[in-house]
Formats: sequence, structure tokens, C-alpha cells
Amino acid sequence: MALEQTHVEWWRHAVIYQVYPRSFADADGDGVGDLAGITSRLPYLRDLGVDAVWISPFYRSPQKDHGYDVSDYCDIDPLFGTLEDADTLLATAHDLGIKVVVDLVPNHSSDQHVWFQEALAAGPGSPERARYMFRDGRGPDGSEPPNNWLSVFGGSAWDRVPDGQWYLHLFDSSQPDFDWRNPEVGDMFEEVLRFWLDRGVDGFRVDVAHGLFKEESLRDQVVPEGERQRGGADVNEQKSMVERTHRDEPMWDQPEVHEVYRRWHKVLEEYDGDRMTVAEAWTQTPESMARFVRDDEMSQSFNFTWLLASWSATAFADVITSTFEALEDVHADPTWVLSNHDVVRHVTRYGGGAQGLARARAATLTMLALPGSAYLYQGEELGLEQVDVPEDDRTDPSWLRTRDTDAPEIGRDGCRVPIPWSGSEPPYGFGPGTGQPWLPQPEGWGPLSVAAQDADPASTLAFYRRAIAARRTLLGGPGTVEILDDHGLGEDVLAFRRGDLTVLLNCGSSPVALPEGEVVVASGELREGDRELPGDTAVWLR
Repeated sequence: MALEQTHVEWWRHAVIYQVYPRSFADADGDGVGDLAGITSRLPYLRDLGVDAVWISPFYRSPQKDHGYDVSDYCDIDPLFGTLEDADTLLATAHDLGIKVVVDLVPNHSSDQHVWFQEALAAGPGSPERARYMFRDGRGPDGSEPPNNWLSVFGGSAWDRVPDGQWYLHLFDSSQPDFDWRNPEVGDMFEEVLRFWLDRGVDGFRVDVAHGLFKEESLRDQVVPEGERQRGGADVNEQKSMVERTHRDEPMWDQPEVHEVYRRWHKVLEEYDGDRMTVAEAWTQTPESMARFVRDDEMSQSFNFTWLLASWSATAFADVITSTFEALEDVHADPTWVLSNHDVVRHVTRYGGGAQGLARARAATLTMLALPGSAYLYQGEELGLEQVDVPEDDRTDPSWLRTRDTDAPEIGRDGCRVPIPWSGSEPPYGFGPGTGQPWLPQPEGWGPLSVAAQDADPASTLAFYRRAIAARRTLLGGPGTVEILDDHGLGEDVLAFRRGDLTVLLNCGSSPVALPEGEVVVASGELREGDRELPGDTAVWLR
């Protein structure tokens, strides 16, 4: 299979590093990360070799969902700093050659947003209520929710207000969904885009990009007999596209959403510097994902099939093939991602411990060899695992809404624990404060800190630096991928060629013979003179 990639905008083949602001670096010592902390650590990201940083929300917010409940899209929450701090971050990043992508949350606002407060005060039938999904209830007295939809975070997706109407919230009850059929909503978000583009941001990661429009009838979700109704595209379930292909989802991925992104595409075209958008779109198939990245819509969409693939050479090969086939007709470039702030860290998903780390490094090296953009999540370059956060310390609304039910969700706190920078005990140089930060860090993280790994050539941090540098030197742009089906190394080995590199991933437990060629970079230790590739290891040969 040969697939040609020819485009050259900066984002098409970038390495983009996700920063979760609360948990990256704390400048003021309050135990919560902030913009000044991010700015202070930008040289670290430059040395890591990334092209861009994507920063999760820092807008004004009551922090019920840690910033994904926005009360003001054009200001910084004091927890994170000020607009001046944002300007300093942007200027410093650009001086270091790092692009900045910011999160945008268009599906819903906070219930503290001025619009929602006006809607509550104005009452049924008002223009203020028309900005959100307010509806009358069912039943003789309207005491039943308008439909059977569930929240992604558990429980009903509807809450009732004192005057008797209900409002839709596909996430927490503090996050009312906008009604995107109201033109005021689209006009407001165009103003938000321009506000941040004028300040110099290079792009937007669009949260719940598939969720803006709901099927207009707001009909009940059809649930097959014997199947439990679930809250739509629940990222905590981490279902593969195949498992979700035939699920009835009237609340997601409606065709009208694409007009929004066509409008945004035109806005971004007015600005220089190849400004971009990337969709968080948990769609059901690669083909539906590809619809978001047609020529006149979004720049990229997260390729969650790579993240969700099982540890199997066949599974990875299928993802590569289906991804390129889906994108071929729309002339788009893929993305590859293994972890983010919503899912279990991939070291843990791959089994944890030494095996999980070996597999995580191997999957990362394979991912970095593919054309398209690779997205990294803070701390994965340190080999961090998912943390088992004590129940009393959990803050994720999915946990808070379900902890007293028969099916509690552990939540996403375990992948959001602040990362270790130095020292042998918490807060591991996270900030100038003492003791535990907003989520407690585990004992024993000292050897995983940046300072501990910095000078160790065998560390995961050193491996990431080598791999990213090799990608930049040898692969850093468009290319051709050819899956090698008849490599003779067994069914546990994925093999493909890109340029003059041959990439091998051994998903088995037994070593295989290495073909001829110079080892450029390997995900694990190869014994000198030994021409074998161990299990759970990847290598680039030239």
C-alpha cells in the first residue's frame, strides 16, 4: 500500500504536546498549575523537540469540570493568571519556535455564563432561553424529562428549573448545551475565534466537535433490547469505532455541524500563518471522522482508532490502512494519539509495569514514523502510569455524579495528576509550594521526574528526545507509507516503509531476526551485535 502525502502547512506533520494547565507547572505555589508555570517550562518543550503546544481550557470558569465549563470565553480564570500572562506565554512560545493551540468549548457553557443566567431570569419562550436547549417536560404535569437521553457523566441529560422547563446538558448539569440552530450562538463564537486569533494563537482544538447540533426532533434514543442505555459517546468507556458503529446516537454527529466548521474555515483563512483547527470528534467510523476534515472544514480530527487499537500487529496495520483510505478522498492528513486528559494513560492500558512501558514506547516510536501529526500528552515522555487517586481526592464530575450509584465511574483524575519535575517527594518541583498539589502525587515518583531522567540516556525522556529528533531529521514532512505484508517475520510483527526507513513493531513476546540495515532509533535496548528485535519493541532501520 503506497499513500502519497504532499501538503506542507506546519500542522500537517507536527509533533504537538498537550498541556493540562492544572497539572503541568505551578508558578505561584497554590498547588494548581497556571499560565506563568507553562511559560517557565517552555524551554523544556523546545528541548523535547515539539512543534506546538495544545493547552486545555484556561478561561474564566467555576471549575466544575476543570475549565470545560466556561463562563467567559474571552478572559483568563484568575486561577491560571491574566490575559497579560496569556500574551507573555504566546510571545515566549513563538520566540522559541513553538506554535500555540488553545482549547475551544462550543457545545456548552457554564451555568454561570451571563447568557445562561439571563435565560433563567427571562423565562420560557424568551429570546434568552432560545440560546440553550430549554424544553417542556413530558407527562401531564411536565415532570418527566423531554426524552430519554443520558449524560456522558452519568444520570439524565436533563435538569428541571423552578418554572418547570428542562434544559439539556450532555455533560454535567453545570454545563448547559447551546442551541446551535440559534444564529446568535454562531455569531458569538465567531467573535471568540477572532478574539484569540487577534492575540496570536495558531489554532484551536475543538471540544466535542461532533456534538454541537442534536437531531432536531430530540427523539428518544433507541436502545436495543438487552443493551444498557449509555450516555452517548462516553469517552470513559473507550469504545472502539467498530463497537459503536451501529449505536443510535441522535445527540451526536448531525450533518448541520459541518456548516459551522465551513464558517470557521473562512474566518481562519483571513489570518496569516496557516491557522488550524483540530476536532475532538468521537465519531463511529473512519469515514465519518473524515467528513470533519474536508477541504473547506477543519484542518485535522483526532484519530482515536490508534488510541483504541488492541496490542496487535494486525490491529495497528488495520488502523493505518483504514485511516489513510478514509482520508484519501478528502485529501487530509491523519493524526495519531495514544493518550490525553480523558483516557487511561497508555502505559497502564498496555498492562502497566515494565511490559506496559515497553509497549508504550514501542507504540510511540511506531506512531512517530507515520505521516501526519503526532499528539503527545504531558507526562507520557516520563513514562507515567495512571494513578489510583483515593476516592476522597477525586474531583471529576463523572465520579461525583455516579459514586453513589450501582455503576460508579472512576473518572479521569488518574491521568491528570500533576507531573514530577524534580526531587524525591511531592510536589516534585511542581511549584514553590510544599505538600501535595490539587491532586495527590504518588510516593515513588522521584526516579520518574524530569531531573532524574534528564541525564540518563536510557530513560524514557531521553528516548522521546531521540525519537522526535530522528523524526524531524529524517521524516519531518510529507512522505509515502507502504505496509509490508510479506516481511517473513511472523504475524506478530507490523512492518512498513517510509522513505528509506523500515519500521518494525514486534507485538509478540518472542524476539525476531532483524533485517539488514542501520538501527536509527529503537524503543528498547538492543544488545550490541545481536540482530534480534525483542518482543514489545519497535525499531527504525535505514
